[in-house]
Amino acid sequence: MTKFIGTGVALITPFNADLSIDFDALKRLVEYNIANGTDYLVVSGTTGESVTVTTDEKKQLIKFITKINKGRLPLVIGIGGNNTANVVNEIKSTDFSDIDGVLSVSPYYSKPTQEGIYQHFKAVAEVSPKPIILYNVPGRTASNMSPETILRLAKDFNNIVAVKEAGNNVHQYLELLRTKPRDFLVLSGDDDLALGVALAGGSGVISVIGQALPKEYSEMIRMGIAGKVKEAYNIHFKLMPIMGFIFSENNPAGIKAVLESLGISKSHVRLPLVEATEELKKIIKNELKTLGKS
Repeated sequence: MTKFIGTGVALITPFNADLSIDFDALKRLVEYNIANGTDYLVVSGTTGESVTVTTDEKKQLIKFITKINKGRLPLVIGIGGNNTANVVNEIKSTDFSDIDGVLSVSPYYSKPTQEGIYQHFKAVAEVSPKPIILYNVPGRTASNMSPETILRLAKDFNNIVAVKEAGNNVHQYLELLRTKPRDFLVLSGDDDLALGVALAGGSGVISVIGQALPKEYSEMIRMGIAGKVKEAYNIHFKLMPIMGFIFSENNPAGIKAVLESLGISKSHVRLPLVEATEELKKIIKNELKTLGKS
C-alpha cells in the first residue's frame, strides 16, 4: 500500500457565505496540494465537516474532486459512523471506480466494547472493495480502539491495511509500531506528533495543516521516514506554533482561517461549528507572515 505512505491531507469542504459548497475554492485547494507535494487526498473526513455534509453533497464532492484530480494523486474517501448497517449500505452503494481507499472512523457516541468495534469493522471489511484505513480518534468517538483490536483486525482481514491513529497518545503509537504486521501502515492523525511517529517507523500522516503548507509539511514527513532527524526537526520547529493555533478553538475553523489568509478559500463553517474568532485569525495571519506565507 505504498500509495498511502507519506502525507495525505484531510481536505476541508469550502463554503460560500450562504453555506453552499464553494467549488471554485475546492478546485484551488486541490490544485495547490497537487502542485506542492501532497501524496494523496482524503475526502469527507472530520476536517471536511462530513457530519453536516448531505449524502448528495458528498457525491458531488467526490465527483468534482475526481474530475479535478484526473488520477494525479490517490483518493481516499471517508465512510464511517456508529450505525454499522448504514456504513455497510453506503459502501455497497458507492462507485469506487476512481477511489483508492476508504477511511473509516471507529463508531462514535455509542461507546461499543472492543468486541463491538471488531465486529463493526469485520462487517465493513467483508463488503469493501477497496483497502481500508481504520481511524481511531477517541477524543471524538468517546472510546479508544485498542492496539490489540487494531492488530487483530489487521491480521484477520487483508483489506484492512492501515490505521490513522489520532489519540495523541505516544505510548499507543509505539505499541502499534512494535507489534504490527510487517506491511501494516501506522499513520499519524496528530499533526504535532507525526514527525516522531515517522522517525519511529510510521508510514506518514493524514494531516490537517498539511493542506495549507503542503510543500513544507510533506517534505518534513519524507525526511522523517528517511531518518533525516536534524533536517526534519528544523522544519517541525518552524511549523510548531501554527500546528497548535489551528486546533486551539475547533477543527476545521482553524485551518479554514489559515486557508482564508492564504487566499484559497473562506472561513465559513456549518453549525454547530462557528468560525475562528477575530483574535485567532489575527494570530494565524501573523504566524503566516513569520513563515513567509502572507
